[in-house]
Amino acid sequence: MKKGQIVEGNVYRVDFPNKGRVWIEDDGDVIVKNVLPGQRVSVRVKKKRKGKAEGELLSVLRPAENQLTKPKCPHFEVCGGCTYQHISYEDQLSLKEEQVKALLTDVIKAEQHCEGASSCGVSPCPMKKNALEEVWNPIVPSPLDEEYRNKMEFSFGDAYKDGPLALGMHKRGSFYDIVSVEDCRIVDSDFRMILLATQDFFRECDATFFHKIRHEGYLRHLLVRKAKRTEEILIDLVTTTQVDATVAQKYGSEEAMLKAYVACLESLVSDGKLVGKMTGILHTKNDSVADTITDEGTDVLYGQDYFYEELLGLKFKISPFSFFQTNSLGAEKLYETARGFIGELGNDAVVYDLYSGTGTIAQMLSPAAKKVIGVEIVEEAVLAAKENANLNGLTNCEFIAGDVLKVLDDVTEKPDFIVLDPPRDGIHPKALEKIIAYGVDKMVYISCKPTSLARDLEVLQAHGYEVKKIQCVDMFPSTMHVETVALLVRESDQDDEVVSIKVDLDGIELDQGRYVPPEKPTYKDIKQWILDKYGFKVSTLYIAQIKDKVGLEKRKNYNPGSGEGKVPICPPEKEEAIMDAFRHYHLM
Repeated sequence: MKKGQIVEGNVYRVDFPNKGRVWIEDDGDVIVKNVLPGQRVSVRVKKKRKGKAEGELLSVLRPAENQLTKPKCPHFEVCGGCTYQHISYEDQLSLKEEQVKALLTDVIKAEQHCEGASSCGVSPCPMKKNALEEVWNPIVPSPLDEEYRNKMEFSFGDAYKDGPLALGMHKRGSFYDIVSVEDCRIVDSDFRMILLATQDFFRECDATFFHKIRHEGYLRHLLVRKAKRTEEILIDLVTTTQVDATVAQKYGSEEAMLKAYVACLESLVSDGKLVGKMTGILHTKNDSVADTITDEGTDVLYGQDYFYEELLGLKFKISPFSFFQTNSLGAEKLYETARGFIGELGNDAVVYDLYSGTGTIAQMLSPAAKKVIGVEIVEEAVLAAKENANLNGLTNCEFIAGDVLKVLDDVTEKPDFIVLDPPRDGIHPKALEKIIAYGVDKMVYISCKPTSLARDLEVLQAHGYEVKKIQCVDMFPSTMHVETVALLVRESDQDDEVVSIKVDLDGIELDQGRYVPPEKPTYKDIKQWILDKYGFKVSTLYIAQIKDKVGLEKRKNYNPGSGEGKVPICPPEKEEAIMDAFRHYHLM
């Protein structure tokens, strides 16, 4: 295969996140996005390096057996929002579950799950063919597989160059083009009505949108939030301060134009076109060049700048930019799953809720604990957490603003239980070291990115924690994303029951009871493993330095020199990756 070549092949697997593996006869694998297992596809090779190829999907030559004749959403394959609108929800759940299992099968330590003993002393354990199956619980579906989202950030733009104003989602594979998604299936009818009314209003105004290259224009985003339980709606129009001359000419001023926009939205209520209750309409100014919503000043045009949502009997005040799970009913399932894993805490228990967001988990656990301490780096989220705890009459919740890595040094009360709910990239290695050092008997890890979970679980297990339960919760139907909850229990020699077991050791190489891999990994093996898992390269010199550090033998001197020049020192993040590889290959 060469770059630019068009090839045909069969999709035999799709890995997380949305990485289809297409087998090309006589040439091997090509990684392609937006495909399904069982499809035969035409692909253009975009990149080939060191035997690995990536391609762009050109067409589906033969559909998968489980592929729907007609996708549920008319915008699918054009809009970049959803990945799996063309298979049933049951098949989506199966696919997500298999993707997470594939990531964790080699991570969950087999010897930890021999019945009657903490370890049989042999790795891999001959008594348990698949340790993951012993701790796996079936995936929890979202209560709604359509119209489940409580928040959308729509973008202004055009569907094609110099085309009419569009309001919606980014076109699949495009940074600039916008698809108007008036029939979007993951939000309810109120979102769709507000989107259409806003798009029509500003088309009539002949208002411009913010061009990402020229950094000119007025309209940027429309943020819509709606509570599932209370049905309260909050709308935020995000613009630059560059008021269009045509707008000023038609309305006289930006203020007059915004009043007309509010009247347009109010007419949706008076005409009975909205199911929910509109509690606030806001205007946020944002002149930054980044394609994200940055609050550089927000005015209330109508009502108030917050709304309320209810989860598991608790009430939450939500502002336009507060973090809150985007699937309210799914969040209840997620937190119920986590609560079930946690079990009884005890009235004297101190719980850490690390990466606590707006404090939802902390408040859920507070009635069962002496105290819950939440740590969150986003200060606005901490303020919201404190306000919500007061709103719910909870006096034993403390929320601290700051980085977990730094804040833990200043917290004097030690935890009896820890809940981890980190951002997508997982837990910083040094923060994880501090968390492990507390030595709590149990932790629950809630992950929104299974690749990060797999990395962190390896570290936790290497420090004496066993995975006792693990379960996926689908919070994002029709997309590639999935949440995973894991219960970790610290090994305790005092609690272990010592039993005699008979193990057939035929075919297993032993060295004083310790498993020996058939061959030691080469430097090339270690480099490739790190590149595959972490996405960055390490040098032979760095590997040799870490071998020296931990006392592993080297075959030759990879750190030569006269002493006159400076030798580069392995950075901490690469050292952690190399150590991880050593553990993977049973070198330490």
